[in-house]
Amino acid sequence: MHSPLEPILGTINQIILGKQREVRLALTCLLAQGHLLIEDLPGVGKTTLAQVLARVLGLDCQRIQFTSDLLPADIIGVSVYERDSARFNFHPGPIFSHLVLADEVNRATPKTQSALLEAMGEQQVTAEGQTRALPQPFFVIATQNPSSQIGTYALPESQLDRFLMRLTLGYPNRLAERALLAGEDRRDLIAALPAQANADLLLGWQQAVRRVHGAPALIDYVQALAEQSRSCGLFESGLSPRAALGLLHAARAWAYLEGNDKVIPEHVQAVFPGVATHRLRPRDALSGAPAGAALHELMASVPIR
Repeated sequence: MHSPLEPILGTINQIILGKQREVRLALTCLLAQGHLLIEDLPGVGKTTLAQVLARVLGLDCQRIQFTSDLLPADIIGVSVYERDSARFNFHPGPIFSHLVLADEVNRATPKTQSALLEAMGEQQVTAEGQTRALPQPFFVIATQNPSSQIGTYALPESQLDRFLMRLTLGYPNRLAERALLAGEDRRDLIAALPAQANADLLLGWQQAVRRVHGAPALIDYVQALAEQSRSCGLFESGLSPRAALGLLHAARAWAYLEGNDKVIPEHVQAVFPGVATHRLRPRDALSGAPAGAALHELMASVPIR
């Protein structure tokens, strides 16, 4: 089976150079109907990746620049009294869009960060006692700088758990950086890109992802990873049932991108770090042990049957 998204992947990789795996994981997250958190140093392409995804997929996109003085009403919207009609009318905020780019989300206060919780979890927002549905499909792609940088507020666990996957981009390799320096401005390239999909097509692909077969033995493997994360003693707490369900959805989406109609354990392993890194905190994190090593040890301890 050939994936219909290969041309889209090719286009994105022409803009985001040398990050084929990260691009595939980002698209996997959207196909699995999940929200994406991209954490890295400023200037490595976090915002560019979110913008090119929205452009190529033909989605309405709103960017919210998170700052310390941003208020929840700036995100959700506010009712304004209009003299002509003699009533308050709701003016929707930028959250009412297919794709919301929450840029530098950890520079806002926790109160403002929490304005995203209901939207990300329930696909709706409640303002002034009235609940309003969000457009479909709906995604949040949030970028954040490392918590060690000045002026950041760490996202709480409840907020982190709303993100299906967390990625880091890192510095490009030498050849990719050379091509970046010698090529056109990325903003100009994105502006010239034609849309290769639309919201209806994306909804159809998401439904196709849900039909990708996961055999009972594969579900046993996902469950074993979750159970092992809780009992192995490597982490402060293990994966929740919601995280295990997200892992299965992400594996289905990865399989669909690979052109497969069933999930195999290698698909689960491909997406596991992205799904688990922001949910599993190693017990010896204070000693400087890398989280990746603990995740690798966890995967190695669960046999594939």
